[in-house]
Amino acid sequence: MPRALSKLGYCSRTEAIRLIEEGRVTVDGRQVRHASQRVDLARSVLAVAGRDIVAERPVYLMLNKPRGVVTTRHDPQARGTVYDCLPRNLPYLSPVGRLDKASEGLLFMTNDTAWAEYLLNPASGVAKTYHVKIDRVADSALLAALAAPVAEGGELLSAIAVEPLRSSARSSWIEIVLTEGRNRQVRRMLAAQDAEVLRLVRVAIGGIRLGELAKGANRPLEAEEVMRLRSAPTSWS
Repeated sequence: MPRALSKLGYCSRTEAIRLIEEGRVTVDGRQVRHASQRVDLARSVLAVAGRDIVAERPVYLMLNKPRGVVTTRHDPQARGTVYDCLPRNLPYLSPVGRLDKASEGLLFMTNDTAWAEYLLNPASGVAKTYHVKIDRVADSALLAALAAPVAEGGELLSAIAVEPLRSSARSSWIEIVLTEGRNRQVRRMLAAQDAEVLRLVRVAIGGIRLGELAKGANRPLEAEEVMRLRSAPTSWS
C-alpha cells in the first residue's frame, strides 16, 4: 500500500505508512488497516481523507544541489533540504538517489518511480560522473588504486573510470565514474587510499550534464533527455 501511494505521486512511503496508521486511507471505500495490504492500481480507487487519489502528471527535474543541504523532505535537525530549492506548486517528487550534505551537483527529482528505479539499478549501467577535489597530488599510484576494486566495509567498491583533471602542489581534482551508487561510495574509496575529499560535485548522469545550471537552481528535463536516460548507455561522454 505505501508503494501504491508513492507510485501515484501522492507522498513518500514513510508518509503513506503514517497516513495508514492514522486511519485516513481507504481502498474502494474500505479503510486500510495494515500497510502490508496489497492493491491493484488498475482496478481499485485509493482515497486519503475522503479524496480520491489519481496519478499525477509525470514531472522530471534536474537540480544543482548546493553544498550544505540534505536530500530529504523533512529533517529532524531543521537543516535546509533540496525541497527548499523547488517551486511549491509541484506534485510530490522524490530524489533519484542521494547526495550527502557535504556533496553538491546534479540531482534528478521525479514522481516517475519506474524511471527512477531504472536509473538507480546498477544493472542498467547508467554512469554517474563526479569531480572530486582531494587533499593530495593524484599520482599514478593513487589513480591505479582507485581504478581497481576497493574492499571497504564488507563491500567491493569499484569505478568504471578514474582520470586526473588538474593538480596543485597540495591538492588535485580527479574524475570518478560509477555505475553503482553505494552509500558514500566515492568518499569511502578515497578514504581507503588515505585521501581526504575536500569537495565532491556530481557533474553528469548518463549523457545529461550539469552544465551552467546555477547552484540551487532547477529546470525541467526535456522530453528527449528523459527518453535518452531511459536507455542511457554506460557512458560519460
